[in-house]
Parts: sequence; C-alpha cells; structure tokens
Amino acid sequence: MQFNPEAGQLKCAHCGRTQALIAGSTVSAHEFTGTIASHLLQPITAQALQVTCAGCGSVVAFEPPEVAGICSFCGTAMVAEPKAADPLIAPDGVLPFKVPKQGAFTQLQKWLSSRWFAPNALKRLARPDGMNGVYLPFWTYYCHADSTYSGERGEHYYVTETYTDRDSSGNTVERTREVQHTRWYPASGRVAEDFNNVLIAATKAVPEQRLDKLQPWDLNALCPYEPAYLAGFRAQRYQIELAEGFEKAKQVMKKEIERSVCMDIGGDEQRVANINTTYSSIFFLHILLPVWIGAYQFQGKVYHVVVNSRTGDVEGERPYSPLKIAALVVTILAVVALLILWHQAHH
Repeated sequence: MQFNPEAGQLKCAHCGRTQALIAGSTVSAHEFTGTIASHLLQPITAQALQVTCAGCGSVVAFEPPEVAGICSFCGTAMVAEPKAADPLIAPDGVLPFKVPKQGAFTQLQKWLSSRWFAPNALKRLARPDGMNGVYLPFWTYYCHADSTYSGERGEHYYVTETYTDRDSSGNTVERTREVQHTRWYPASGRVAEDFNNVLIAATKAVPEQRLDKLQPWDLNALCPYEPAYLAGFRAQRYQIELAEGFEKAKQVMKKEIERSVCMDIGGDEQRVANINTTYSSIFFLHILLPVWIGAYQFQGKVYHVVVNSRTGDVEGERPYSPLKIAALVVTILAVVALLILWHQAHH
C-alpha cells in the first residue's frame, strides 16, 4: 500500500482498498542541549533502504518496492547499491503529500507554457517519470532570546534657512525653506523575544532561495511522524546537522531582534552599535515537508523545478536555449528582409 495524497490514507494500487493511518496525537519538541540523546537516533523506517548519489552526494531513503532510480536532485542515475538506512535524528513531524502527481504535472505544465526559449531538457520534466515525490528535511527551532544593546536615538528638528532664487521673470528673489537636522542621544537597553517555528532547510541539494519562495508552509497541519507516510515516496537525509541549523536560525532571529531594538530605542532614526544576545529554553523538531521535484542537466549545470505539494506552487530555474534564440533571430531577420523586398518590388 502507498500513501494517497487525495485520500489522505494508505491505498492499494491494485484493488483500491484504503486504510487510515494510525499516528500519535501530538508533535513534541526536544530540548537542544548541544548533544544528541541516543534514543533520538534510529532509522527513518524499519525496512528503509538508503542510497548515496555519486553525482551530488545526496542520501535518499526509500522503502521497497520503491527503487532508487534517478536522483531527484541532480538527474543522474543512482548506481550505488542501496543499503539499510543509517540511524539519524528521527523525524518528529511530517506534512503529508496533498497535491497528487497529476495535479503537480498540471501546475508544472502551466509553468512550462510561460517559459519561452526553454531547452528540450526542461520540457522532459513534464513526463510521468520526470518528477519524484520527495520529503525534504527541515529543522524548526523554538527559543527565548534576551538581548542587551547600545546605540543612539536620533530626533529630527527643523531650521528655517534663507536662499536666493529666480522668479518666473528672471528676477533674483529671496525664499525660505525648512531644513531637517538630527540630534543624537545615547541609548541602551534590553529586549526579550520568544521565537516559535524558526524554519531552517536541512538540505543543500536544493538552493535555499528556491525553498524560501515555496513558503509559507501550513505547519499548523503538521502530523506526528508515522513511517507509513513515506510509502511510495522518498525522503532525503538531512545534510545540515542540528547545531549548524541553529546557527542559521540565529541569523534569522537576528533580523527580528534588530527590529525590536530599533523600536525600543525610538526616536526618528536609530543607530545600533552593539547587540549581545543570550538564547535559552531552546527546543527543536525534525520535520519532513513534501515536494514534487525534478532535476535536469544542461551544459554541465544542474537545474531544479520544485512543486510545493501542499499548495501546488511551482518554483524553478531554467537556462535559455541558444539554438532556439538563434532560430528566432534568423526568422525575424528573414521576415524583415522579405518585407524590404516586397516594399521595393511594389514601389
């Protein structure tokens, strides 16, 4: 049986029988202390196999009868022999696939139709074997942040200045204007923030900016992890470890902390000289988010097209085919030449 996105249940591909998934009722976060408790490490499923792509290094887990096939992230054939999946920090939650494969194809074809001059390699993704359903790994962090800061508060004031100008008749006249100036005062203080669901992609195989454009994810629909959700799909092993992910989360939180500091300083302008932040009550989740993904190579570079399997949104990149552009230029020049000849023949 495989997980069926439309039914939200397991479904037999042969007889159509469905079966509900039995999972826990809550998704529980774990405290992040800098070390990983041994009970958190286990294979992603009991029967899972994993294979490492020789092209991009991605490690993908799947359950038989699913096979490794083509790498979802670089488009090359998986030639390594699958082995039993290595232990990892087990997923805590999963967003199940919601958009079926046919729905993803429909969205992909709409996206392709607006891509002029695309190489044929891109159009091959619209075939049934062109895209794969993959769960991508993410970390999400929760923490409390206390920040002390120093800086300056700027307050605007205006001074009336006199200047000379010329009127509509060309005569010299004196005019006045209000000129803005700023007085600066030292400022210091403390701000506190509680952060929830700071989402960090734990994959390096798909460009981060492409995944950012697939947001927002409906994390309120997150389900407790159940291995049966992976039936018929693949799951990528995280490439960014938990501690490295938290360092990335700090950069995300830093922007919000800076905004809070500026609001606390007040005034018309702010200068922030220094911020020192202490993080406490740090918790994390390892979650899997679903995408339909296709990859292809063109002139030695890998390109991705990714469909958010919750919303159907498509994000992709594509090269321009030099042959198609050259053909268009030749066609335009030929049409222009014919028009010139026609004009000369009739005049």
